[in-house]
Parts: sequence; C-alpha cells; structure tokens
Amino acid sequence: SAPPGPERGHWRDRGGERRPEPSRPRGLAEMPGPSSAAFIFELLCRGGVRRLHEMQVHGRARFGPVWRARFGPVLTVHVAEPALVAQVLRQEGPEPRRALSCPWKQHRELRGAPGGLLTLEGDAWRGSRRLLARSLLRPGAAEAFALPVAAAVTELCPHVPMSPMSPCPRCPHAPGVPMTLMSPCPTAISWVLFSSRLGCLGDPGDSGDSGDTEAVLQSVGAVLALTLVTMALPRPLLRLVPAPWDAFCHAWDQLFAFAKGHVDRRVAAVAARGPLAEGDTCVTDLLARERVPVSSIYGNVTELLLAGVDTVASTLAWSLYELARNPGAQRAAAAATAAALGRLPLLRAVVKETLRLYPVIPANARVVPECDIRVGDYLVPRQTLITLCHYATSRDSRFFPAPDAFRPERWHPFASLPFGLGPRSCVGRRLAELQLHMILLRFEVRPEPGGGRVRPMTRTLLAPGAPISLRFLER
Repeated sequence: SAPPGPERGHWRDRGGERRPEPSRPRGLAEMPGPSSAAFIFELLCRGGVRRLHEMQVHGRARFGPVWRARFGPVLTVHVAEPALVAQVLRQEGPEPRRALSCPWKQHRELRGAPGGLLTLEGDAWRGSRRLLARSLLRPGAAEAFALPVAAAVTELCPHVPMSPMSPCPRCPHAPGVPMTLMSPCPTAISWVLFSSRLGCLGDPGDSGDSGDTEAVLQSVGAVLALTLVTMALPRPLLRLVPAPWDAFCHAWDQLFAFAKGHVDRRVAAVAARGPLAEGDTCVTDLLARERVPVSSIYGNVTELLLAGVDTVASTLAWSLYELARNPGAQRAAAAATAAALGRLPLLRAVVKETLRLYPVIPANARVVPECDIRVGDYLVPRQTLITLCHYATSRDSRFFPAPDAFRPERWHPFASLPFGLGPRSCVGRRLAELQLHMILLRFEVRPEPGGGRVRPMTRTLLAPGAPISLRFLER
C-alpha cells in the first residue's frame, strides 16, 4: 500500500498537512538549506561526520522534508519524507547510480582494480547484479547455505558464556560490537563466497590461521571508518595529510589480496576435482561457470566480503541489545516462533524493527538520471546527487508513534527500507536474515548490570557508539 504523502498533485508538509503541489515546480535556488560554511563547520568541526544520522533529523525539523546542502563543489538534495523517497525511487530507472564519485571508485581507478556490485555502473553492474541475484535472491537461495551458517552458530555457543561481551580489542574500528558476535559473520560469508571456512574463536577452521579472519575484520572496519573521512576532507587537504587516504587504500588492498587468494584456491580445487556435488557450490563457482572474467570475480567477491561482515554483526548486536531491554518482546518472539512450527513471523518483525531504529545504512545516495525529476514541490536537475534520509524517516513520529520505542508489531512502507528497494536493493538480504534468525533463536539475552543506554554513531554504517554489554542464556 502506498504511504501517506504525495498523492497525485499533493504532498504533506512537515506538520503532516496535505497540500497541493504548485503548478510550477520550484528550482534548487528556492530550496531551503544551511549555508556551505555552516554545513562544513558542522561536519568537520563539530563531529558531524559521526553524527550524520542526527543531522538528518535536525535538517528535517529545521528545513522540512526536502533541503539542500553544499560541501565544496558537491551539491546534495536531502529527502526525508517517506512518500518523497518513494517518488525518487520510482523515477530512478533500470540502472540506478549511487554516487557521482566516491573513495571506493577512486581506489579502483588508482590501483587499476576491478569493480564489483557496489561500485560498477551501467551494463557491467547489470550483468553482475543479474548473476548474483540468481544465486542469492531467488526463493530458497538462503537455505542452500543453511548448513554452514548453522555450523558457525553451533561453534559460537560454547564460547558465549565465557566470552566477555565487550568490543573486539583487535578490531578497533568496530566499536561496541563484541568479538563473539563478529565471529559467525566472516565464517558464513566466506563459505557463501568461496566455500572456505574462516574461524576466529580460537579454532583456525579449514582454511588456515585465524589471523586471516582478524586481518579481514580489521580491513573491513578500516574501510568503513575511513570512507566518510576521505569523502569529507577536500582533495588538496588529503594530499597535505595523506595518512587517512593511504590507510583507506591499504585496507582495500588487503581485502583484495585476501579475496584473490581464496578465489584462486577455489577455482584450482574445482578444476582438479571435476564436477561438483549437488549443494557444493558458492558465488565463485557461479561466476566461473558463467565465464565471468576472473578479474570481475575478484571485484565482486571482494566487495561482497566487505558488505557481509559488519552489516550483519552490527544488526545482530542491536537486535540483542533491544531484546535484552525489552524482555516482553523477547518472550513473545520466542513463544510465537515455537507455536509457528518453524515459521518466524514475529522474529522477522524483531529484525525489521531493529533495522528501523538502527538502519545499517542510515542514508542512501542516488544520482538523478538523464532527465530532471519532480520531488515534492521541487524540480531536481539531472545529475544531481540525492540523499535518501532513512534514519530520519524511520524515526518520524507521524508514522511511528513513540519512534524511539522498540515495538516489533508495527511496520510502515517507505518510512523504513532496511534492505533498500528496487534494482539496487541488498543482494545478500536473505543470507543476512538467515544468520540473524538462527542466532536470535539460539539465545536468551539480558542486560549486563550497570550497562547504560547505547547510542548509535555513523561510520558509513550505523554502529554502536559504546560497548554493548549483555548476558547470554542458551535456549
């Protein structure tokens, strides 16, 4: 069902009142927003880079559902109204573009490295998307990987009671997420990508030393932490102070080297063994069977490796945090799951509500396609960067009364889009949900005595800004 908002010829203002769109749309010059100096000061001098999610809420309250902000030469139109987000997405075309330029693409150009699903555009992106969606998004796709995910969860269980639920000291870029909760994520995603199990709970696994896994976690964390820094700092300043850019590129180089080694090992193993048994397959095998150039396999596998680690771990940490703080919802989810004989309606609602409160990506970017588009009162010119403010829309009290409360039974389309929508939606959503459901089913959680409220911070993803302290009981 369509959300309340811009029906044909109408939209709702910041007070929720329905009013007609003007017959002549306004231009960007008439759009409200902060001055460039104020915006840059907020980002660089007041810690705005780590508070981008809060800046969405403040911008919505101050300027209304649509506003503009300029950082150097880049003008961004912010959209923080569910129906206007829908209006943008319905006009994005079959090949949506995420950004005019970004540090990830700049790294690929500098190193001559292949792009993957997260950085490719045009025909190359569409081809990769088609192949990967066939493997990961078709009905029943996630169940093909249920056994390795279940094995990772089973391995986790003996370590939970004795593991201090504190941030991983070896992964300083993942604040608030306990090492124990990080462990199943690289294990599961590595099996899906190249049928190689990575261990990080003191068991080296099938593929070698657990130091490999620690290096992956550190590199993923560094990329996510430094993406916003390298985006925010002007290029001349990065040339004068190259440390952030150098560290960012080094982290990507490490991920590429790791993925390349495992892809090469898998391709060689399959060539030596001959035809695979039913169920013994992975993303590397799929792409190789389709005769995808090996460089493209490296690019896609590396980017999916990055996308599949911290995203799930962070959502898992937030889900357990909210369930520990809301024992009634935790009991209801457990009872409903037991009564549903394998179906997980309320557990799915728990994950959705968690992602409403803490969207993994607090904002998504889109570049207006080859023609101007209408967004509410305004006509946004082609090639303009649009920021879809998911954190602000998912905390809007008009759609979610008591928006900071955890209420899994509620939902609203377009106000919360945890996995995106349309051609650029998350290709790994089924695998992510499978991992989350399996772990949430396994444990009962309680808050650690003395643990305070944990607030989020932006580091590309929306991460815990302080340690999450929990007590675990196996069901």
